[in-house]
Amino acid sequence: MIPWYQNLPLWVTFLPLLGALFLLFVPKGSRRTFELGALAFTVADFLLSLPLWFQYNRHDGGVQWAFSADWIPSIGVKFSVGMDGISLVLLLLTTLLGFIVVWCSFTAITERHKEYYIWLLVMQFSMLGVFITQDMFQFYLFWELMLVPMYFLIAIWGGPQKLYAAIKLFLYTLAGSVLMLVAILAIYFLQLKVTGKADMSIASFQAMAGVIAHQSHTFQILLALAFFLGFAIKVPMFPFHTWLPDAHVEAPTAGSVVLAGVLLKMGTYGFVRFLLPIAPGATKELMPYFMTLALIGVIYGALVAMIQKDMKKLVAYSSVSHLGLCMLGLFALNPNGITGGILQMLNHGISTSALFLIVGIIYERRHTRLIAEYGGLSKTMPLYATVFLIMTMSSIGLPGLNGFIGEFAILQGAFQAAPWLAVLATTGIILGAAYMLWLYQRAMFGPISETNAKMADLNLREIAYFVPLLAAAFWIGLYPKPLLNVLEAPVEKLVRQITPTYYDQVDLTKGQKEAAKVGMAGMPAPAEAETHEEAEPSHGGGH
Repeated sequence: MIPWYQNLPLWVTFLPLLGALFLLFVPKGSRRTFELGALAFTVADFLLSLPLWFQYNRHDGGVQWAFSADWIPSIGVKFSVGMDGISLVLLLLTTLLGFIVVWCSFTAITERHKEYYIWLLVMQFSMLGVFITQDMFQFYLFWELMLVPMYFLIAIWGGPQKLYAAIKLFLYTLAGSVLMLVAILAIYFLQLKVTGKADMSIASFQAMAGVIAHQSHTFQILLALAFFLGFAIKVPMFPFHTWLPDAHVEAPTAGSVVLAGVLLKMGTYGFVRFLLPIAPGATKELMPYFMTLALIGVIYGALVAMIQKDMKKLVAYSSVSHLGLCMLGLFALNPNGITGGILQMLNHGISTSALFLIVGIIYERRHTRLIAEYGGLSKTMPLYATVFLIMTMSSIGLPGLNGFIGEFAILQGAFQAAPWLAVLATTGIILGAAYMLWLYQRAMFGPISETNAKMADLNLREIAYFVPLLAAAFWIGLYPKPLLNVLEAPVEKLVRQITPTYYDQVDLTKGQKEAAKVGMAGMPAPAEAETHEEAEPSHGGGH
């Protein structure tokens, strides 16, 4: 029998589902029962996930904690799970935000508490399932399952335009999912034709990259575009982003935190796990177009954020800009860019989730998100102003906080791939600093109204759920080495899948540099000596 701790990802994934089933059979009673029940399960889930960080083998870029069992043998489907370093950091981010979104809902949700916390736990289960699955059929089930709880969270507990936002979210992301399904089926039937057997494992789909490369040019391009559109809508990249601001503005605070912190990362994770390793040839061909769209998203998102009058909508458009930067790094197709893109996925989940929590706190107190309604809050809410300032600096990439290292690596990788695009991307970072600092200045300083002067500062519960986000922001910013060590091996494996000779070329370049150093240390080589001797008369003639 396999020891339970070797199946720890399964326990982490299914614990929220057990929590949802437990709450389902609890009779409707006091709201506190459901609040504390959901909190207990999500805190336990986070604590259970922490040993995974220490168990993970940093030198192995493959799948760890692998477990597989037959599920639907007739079509090659297995219940197969496991994780690499990329999955691990996103799973830990999900379990961290899991108890925070429950905790922040205690005062924000005033009706239908049982249903609300059940949907939150089902959402947690489906998101974790995406990160541990190693089977395409299973992945698609978890991917689609996420839509259901998010739809209800917005449609029932959202704002005035909640039904419009929920339906728009559902239709957009469902359209992307159908396109992804078309790509999955195309590979599945190609595999069946070539090998004669059905295998829905992610590893077997990635192993089809060589066969796909020998198909027609049209097939490769259409396959890459189907995957691209499916994931780009989820990210969302420009111009597929229009569902996001509506969903964020109408969602309850917890819904916005889950949406920004984890759900948007499903799109970027899909690029890393499927498009890049399965269709590297077509991706390289389309790379200039993909990077251009990412760049437009970076600048467009920042410009639109700058003119927003609603705090929540401003933070929503900032996500379009930040995730455009993530995509710019991923499509650079080199280690620096991909590592930076994954880091920024994590950083965005920390900083933007905190910003949505910050907006939610003052909305609970004043029931307005209009920036013009605030001002001078630092005088009556000093703790709130301090947390707001730190997370603002985190969002704009201040050195010493988590946002900086990700942005630096992305720009480094993008410059290697397309120097001018990297230079233009810095415009979006500058604009990001402008709109975030302007927001902070308008809300925290200046004259204060009588209504704002009566607003209470952060209470112990609110301080408590900010502490882990603040700790993560400083830890990644000041000492990112442990995180980089976790990502190094899986990123190297991914780069080898995209460009098998990449590291050989790098090693060759290093070898040439070392040889040049050895040559410079001794007597010049004959060719160098001749060149030197021929050059001397011209210098002499010039004096």
